[in-house]
Amino acid sequence: MGTHTIDGGGGVSLHVTETGSGRPVLFVHGFSQSSLCWRKQFDADLTDDCRLVAMDCRGHGDSEKPHDAYADSELWAEDVRAVIETLELADVVMVGWSYGGLAVLDYVEAYGTDRLAGISLVSAVASIGTEAATELLGRAYLDLLPGFVSTDAAESVETMRAFVDLCVHEDLSPADRYYMLGYNVVVPPHVREGLRDRTVTHETELAALDVPVLVTHGTEDAVVLPEAAERYVDLVDDAERSLYPETGHSPFWEAPDRFNRELRAFVRGC
Repeated sequence: MGTHTIDGGGGVSLHVTETGSGRPVLFVHGFSQSSLCWRKQFDADLTDDCRLVAMDCRGHGDSEKPHDAYADSELWAEDVRAVIETLELADVVMVGWSYGGLAVLDYVEAYGTDRLAGISLVSAVASIGTEAATELLGRAYLDLLPGFVSTDAAESVETMRAFVDLCVHEDLSPADRYYMLGYNVVVPPHVREGLRDRTVTHETELAALDVPVLVTHGTEDAVVLPEAAERYVDLVDDAERSLYPETGHSPFWEAPDRFNRELRAFVRGC
């Protein structure tokens, strides 16, 4: 396991972890998460075939957490480009989970797909801040939005507890629940506010993709509704769809054996 500190857009310091060897796979996590969410991929035999790279997005994990640095899609695109170029990731497969789908498509909008071999969208969103985008989000998740930006410590922690539970379909073990809660509460409210307040639409970029695309989604997802996967498959020519029954917002955590098997097959197919 290796770690890197990379200067992203606007000079923001990004924490990046990598392990394994083979074709590079760049994981981009979701809203208020961290690279630690990919533990069940990094600790699996995926590392025999793939060079796994996971970034802490700006404002998250061990990356820098500036104010007023989240609205500009170009900054997100530069973050991803900085990781790809600094680590010399050629023919990389990008995995964008939830909000990470926006960052992946921010990169595609700015720099195209020349360095990409494929894109895996996991319970992902391609747009935010529009009425159509909001319709693809679960009501229980939307009800948490005020608490995400609260500066009251007790309210903030209780909101994050509820969010962690909402990210899976079955109950988490106490150890896993507090593991996830830990890296969620590390994200300051001003970061979550910056992410929440963006208005971005990337459906044009989705429809124009010229690399293989895998769309993975849990049928019981209460954060990003399964209808999002259906919409994205309709937009992308020849996209591969994989629906996980009795699975919530985190297929890579809830069904890691299947997820790792399908990701390995997708990478090889790219």
